Amino acid sequence: MSLDRRALLGAAAAGAAFSGYALRAQAQSKPETYLNEVYGYGPLKPDPYKILDLPEGFSYRVISHAGQTMDDGFFVPYKADGMGVVPLGGSKIALLRNHELSPRDLNYGPLGHGRQLASRLKPEQAYDLGADGYPLGGGVTTLIYDMKRQQVERQHLSLTGTLVNCAGGVTPWGSWLSCEETTLSPKAGLGKDHGWVFEVPARAKGLVDPQPLRAMGRFQHEAAAVDPSNGIIYQTEDSLDSKGLFYRFLPNDRRNPAKGGRLQALGFKDAPEGGDARNMKGSEPSWRIGDRKACVWIDVEGADNPHEDLRFRMQKAGAAFIGRGEGVFWSPQGVYFTCTSSGPAGHGQVLRYIPSLHEGEVGEADAPGLLELFVEPSDNRVMDFADNLAISPWGHMFACEDRYSETLRNHLKGITPDGKVYTIARNMFEGNAELAGACFSPDGSTCFVNIYWPGLTVAITGPWNSFKA
Repeated sequence: MSLDRRALLGAAAAGAAFSGYALRAQAQSKPETYLNEVYGYGPLKPDPYKILDLPEGFSYRVISHAGQTMDDGFFVPYKADGMGVVPLGGSKIALLRNHELSPRDLNYGPLGHGRQLASRLKPEQAYDLGADGYPLGGGVTTLIYDMKRQQVERQHLSLTGTLVNCAGGVTPWGSWLSCEETTLSPKAGLGKDHGWVFEVPARAKGLVDPQPLRAMGRFQHEAAAVDPSNGIIYQTEDSLDSKGLFYRFLPNDRRNPAKGGRLQALGFKDAPEGGDARNMKGSEPSWRIGDRKACVWIDVEGADNPHEDLRFRMQKAGAAFIGRGEGVFWSPQGVYFTCTSSGPAGHGQVLRYIPSLHEGEVGEADAPGLLELFVEPSDNRVMDFADNLAISPWGHMFACEDRYSETLRNHLKGITPDGKVYTIARNMFEGNAELAGACFSPDGSTCFVNIYWPGLTVAITGPWNSFKA
C-alpha cells in the first residue's frame, strides 16, 4: 500500500529516534481490554517507548530502521513493506525486505538525501532510472540474522532501481520474489515499464542482476506464494478500484521462473461471463463464510500488458474480480490470501484457494480447485484491512492491518485454523502506519514484522505456546 497523510521524517531524525535507548522494550503490566473473538495471548500492555504494544510476557527488539548505514555503505531505505525468511543453515537466516518507494520518494532510498551515494552504483546495477537520471529508490534489502545471538550480523542492498516493491513471497529454492505494485512506464518519464516480479537469491552478497520475470505478468503485483510440490506460483493484484484478479503461474521449470511459463487468471465455474468474490458494501452478498466456489483457470493472452487492460480483458474472458488482493501464503491446507477492502462492511476478507488434486494438469476440469470465503469481519475491532499475511509454524495465520485512521490503530492479528481472530500487537509508533511483512523464524521462536513508516523492523519473542482459545 502507498503512504499518505503522515509526516515525513528525514534520515537523521529516524536515526535519532532510536539512538536514545537500547532498542528493546518489555511488555508492561497495566491491563487493557480489547475486543477479540478468542482470548489468544491476552490483553495488550502499553509500551513505554510507544512503538509496539504486546501481551504479557512478550517483548520486541528493533533490529533495523530507516536511515541506518548498512554494511555496503548504502542507507536502509524507508517504507519497509513485505518481507520473508530464508534459512541459511545453522543459526543464520536471511530476512529479505521490500521497500515500497515511488518516484516521488527522492530522498528516502538507499542513496540518501540528495542521492549523495549515487556514485557508488554502477548503471547496470539498477533496473531503471527516474526522470532526473538517478536510480529509482524501490527495491530489496537483505538482513543476515543470527537466531542464537538474536541480532543482525549484516545488512545490504540486494535489488534497486525498481518501484513500489510491495510484498512478494519466499521460494522453496531459497529466494525472494519481490513484486512491483505499479504499472508506471516511460509515459511517466521513466526509462522502462514497471509492474514486474524480480527474484532475489537469499545468499546473494550484494546487488543482484535486476531482471524482470516477464512471463509472470505485468500488473499491480502485491504478493506471491509458491506450492513446493509443483512450483506453481499464485499471485495477488492490488488495484485501488477493487477490481483485481487472482493469478497462477505454471512454470516451465518448477525451480526457475525465469525460464518462462503460462499465466492464468481464476474464474468461477458457474459464472462463465465473469464472477465476483468481493461481497462489496451496498450489494447483496454473493456468498457467505464457509461457502466454496468451484474454479476454472483461464489462459492470459498478452501477459506483458502494454495497454494496462489485463484485468478487464480477463474479466470479460471469465475471470472473477477480487477486491484488492494483497498478502498470500501457501500451506498444505490451501493458499490463503487477503482482500483488504472487500466484504459488506468494507473491512476485508481472507479467502482460501484449495487446489485441485490435478492442479495445472489434465483432469483438473473434472476435479476443480475450490475458492472458500474463510474470514469476513463485520466489526473493524475484530480485524480491519488485513494486508500482508503469513502462516506460523504451528498453523495460525498472522495478518497485518493496513488502515490509516486518526482513531483506530493498526494491529497484528492472529487467525486460528478455524477462522477465529485474536490480537497479537498494536502499532503505537508516531503516524500509525501499517504493519507489514510479518514472517517467522523456522523454529517459530521469533516473529519479524515491519512498521512501514518510516521503516522499522522488529523481532518479537515470547510464550507462543501459551495460546488460549
